[in-house]
Amino acid sequence: MDPKTIASQKMAEMIEAEIKSFVRTSPLNRMPDDARLPFFDEPLVGFADGNDSLFTEFKTIIGPVHLTPIEALVKTHDKQPEDVGQLVSVISWILPIVQKTRESNRAETTAPSRDWAYTKWYGEKFNNALRKHVVDMLTIRSYLSTAPAVQPFFKSATNEKGDFSNWSERHIAYVAGLGTFSLSDGFITEKGIAHRCGSVVVDLKLPPSPRTATTPYSNCLFYVNKSCIACIKRCPVGAITEVGHDKIKCQKYQEVELKHIKEDYQVGTSSCGLCQTKVPCEFTNPARKVK
Repeated sequence: MDPKTIASQKMAEMIEAEIKSFVRTSPLNRMPDDARLPFFDEPLVGFADGNDSLFTEFKTIIGPVHLTPIEALVKTHDKQPEDVGQLVSVISWILPIVQKTRESNRAETTAPSRDWAYTKWYGEKFNNALRKHVVDMLTIRSYLSTAPAVQPFFKSATNEKGDFSNWSERHIAYVAGLGTFSLSDGFITEKGIAHRCGSVVVDLKLPPSPRTATTPYSNCLFYVNKSCIACIKRCPVGAITEVGHDKIKCQKYQEVELKHIKEDYQVGTSSCGLCQTKVPCEFTNPARKVK
């Protein structure tokens, strides 16, 4: 193995270890009313080649506004594409939601539990802190880096299918080999579908994680053998059917019917997440056992 490859692997190992350490030790990874309870368990970490052709395909799959990793670096640092170079990688992570929070949401049938709502609001604040921590760690080492999801240019738009953004963390995680999509539009990893995800782009060559899935839906039992419709049954508004996920109906339910969640739990966003708990893919990849 040549020295550059060895150095690249060691850098990836260091980054992964740092992410796991931050999740394990940061006081921000704690419930606001119970410092003993974290939002997230040990994360999964993956890497993607910033020039992977999938990033360009997302401009068709998601929308023309979806950024490539190089475009994200260029926008962040006000540079030209030729100034960035081609040695670009994406660091992606999955933050699995802890068992106690998942259990609390299993019992719900129309609205999220308090712990789930806290994880959506305060847990994402921690995720932003993790994004900043990774960027700072790379900046100190003189690399150009960015967390697109927290940049001023990050935005959401709406089309006939519903909301979409110009940097989809789930799609980034797919390129990094961390899982596949579900009937409910979630993302099923080896630690399940109940999680938050994040990413950072860097002008550094890192070894891409292998994508072992044969299709973008390989971890979803419905697409594998039609044996599961649990998320359909869990949806309180019928936004999930065998045709797929109606994002507009889902969002409307959260914004209108569940708007009281903000006041009830004193959080800044409504949420639901019922389709991510009390389902076979809640905390594991159920398709792994299917031959």
